[in-house]
Amino acid sequence: MFLKILLMIISAAIITFIITPLYLKWLKNKQFGQFIREEGPKAHLSKSGTPTMGAIIFLVPVVILYLLFMDYSKLENFALLFLILVFGFIGGVDDYAKITKRQNEGLTSKQKIIFQFSGALIFYLVFLRGNIDTTIYVPIANQTIDFGLILYTLFVMFIIVGASNATNLTDGLDGLLAGNAIVSFATFAVIAYMKGNEAVLFTAILFIVTLSIFLVSNFNPAKVFMGDTGSLVLGAVMAGMAIMLKVEILLLFIGMIYVIETLSVIMQVTSFKLTGKRIFKMSPIHHHFELVGLTEKQVFSLFVVAQILFSIVAIIMLFKIA
Repeated sequence: MFLKILLMIISAAIITFIITPLYLKWLKNKQFGQFIREEGPKAHLSKSGTPTMGAIIFLVPVVILYLLFMDYSKLENFALLFLILVFGFIGGVDDYAKITKRQNEGLTSKQKIIFQFSGALIFYLVFLRGNIDTTIYVPIANQTIDFGLILYTLFVMFIIVGASNATNLTDGLDGLLAGNAIVSFATFAVIAYMKGNEAVLFTAILFIVTLSIFLVSNFNPAKVFMGDTGSLVLGAVMAGMAIMLKVEILLLFIGMIYVIETLSVIMQVTSFKLTGKRIFKMSPIHHHFELVGLTEKQVFSLFVVAQILFSIVAIIMLFKIA
């Protein structure tokens, strides 16, 4: 298995390095630039026109090598590939709509949610149909709860869609989502190795390699943005990994930054509707840190370090479960 992983890493690096300059040049020629929200931080207005849909840089190598290295004998091995393709398509349509409309709005929220829940349901019904374990382990309480078929089905759909939208919210600063996603996938790689799940292990490694190379172009000042093409995929795949590894609750820690980002938006909206006052200067919370004086690189470093610490907690909890 070591030689297989080494070959995957080398192949992923070579393909990504080849794709990156070619795709960036194509994006610039097509003028596929991002339109920045006027209500966002004023410093971000200068980023308008930066090429978007950059997720193709890391998604294409992942898909190609997934097909080359995956064991075709098990249908469930293609569960994560399904999530990549479906959520990548949703994000791609959304990005393309924004570009053609020349504004920061693509698909409506209702359209996105319908597509996302449909994809999550198909993932559950097709790929998990033969091996459905409806129990959830709660590590802090040290209890196992059987949700039952119907409730667990809804739970699976909720965490896939919720995680997808959470990573989408996190993709608001140069390199922020890519950097944190590398940490999250590294954590999943460790857990998958411990549990002997090759499909999750291989997929996590592919994302680690390709995202690391993508981050070079996405780090501040970004030469390219990931776009919804990638941000919707990353959360969905992480949720899929957590479900396949039966560490659903640990996803809260493995993706704590995305949880915090989402909660900050919920808290901000709720507070403003109920009291007319805002809790943060701006949400998601990464913008709040910007507006209190931190640079984008400082916010990136702070969030990545925090995610590393939460991921370590998740692995410690896993050892206790084992």
